[in-house]
Amino acid sequence: MSRDLNGLYRALAADTDERVLPAPDRVRRRADRRARQRAAFGALTVAVLVAGTAAGTRWVLAAGPDVDPAPATTTDGPSPSPTVAPPSPTPSRTPSPPARTPNAPPKTSGQPPDPGPTSIPDRAFFTLAAANDTGIGAAKVPGPVLPALCGAEPGESAVVTRRARSLAFKLADTPKGYVPDGSYRNSITVYRPGRADDALAELRQAVRDCPEQPVSETSEATQRQRLLRDTGYGDESVLFETRTLSRDVNGDPTGGDEVHLIRAIRRGDVVTVLWEQGWEGTSTDRAQFDADSRRAVEAIRRWLT
Repeated sequence: MSRDLNGLYRALAADTDERVLPAPDRVRRRADRRARQRAAFGALTVAVLVAGTAAGTRWVLAAGPDVDPAPATTTDGPSPSPTVAPPSPTPSRTPSPPARTPNAPPKTSGQPPDPGPTSIPDRAFFTLAAANDTGIGAAKVPGPVLPALCGAEPGESAVVTRRARSLAFKLADTPKGYVPDGSYRNSITVYRPGRADDALAELRQAVRDCPEQPVSETSEATQRQRLLRDTGYGDESVLFETRTLSRDVNGDPTGGDEVHLIRAIRRGDVVTVLWEQGWEGTSTDRAQFDADSRRAVEAIRRWLT
């Protein structure tokens, strides 16, 4: 045996002598602990495999379509492979229509709107109080129902029918048989449904747009118009005045103004106009004019009621 090999044996013997072998019971406990660890690891591995198999089975069952088994057939030839029927499509649920369509127009009776009156009876006009009656009576004469307003014709495009008359009156303290104190041009106009308020709006604008105009084409005299505040007559009203230089019977200025009032009163689609025109240069008496305006409104109310 060589010298090197002998040296290796001596080193191995010396190393073995220094290690102390454990007692038998300690070796047995260590072996039991290792056996229990291997058993626990094996059980854990089996549990993981079982859980994975169950999850995979559920996924396959959920993903695959329901297939009816093919009926058994008895034939002499080889059995054909079962044909898998395609899954029937799931019927889609159509949402039921809403009970009410949004923004639907309101239901109507199908009947056209009431066109309103198509004629104007005599009873629609007011009568003067006994103290203001001159005994002359009313005259149904043709003519304008408003003073000229720079050529404007407010509301004329919506007129259905119209009647007018002229009526002289006296103040209560004027003896009967004397010259009248003034005269009215009283008209009643029926407009198309919903257009009477437009007519009054056009009248207001016409007065605003015509603050001054010539009295006539051959005269140098001018007439001025302006709106006045007005409330308390019918559904709405328009009040304005015309103003010119006051003149005597010879046409010479007297140093004052001749003022006349015009009031248009609406009730529904009907408008009555009271235009005070004076008598031989007189101006409008405001108290008398307001009283007769109320009588005109009341006559319209009784007619339409």
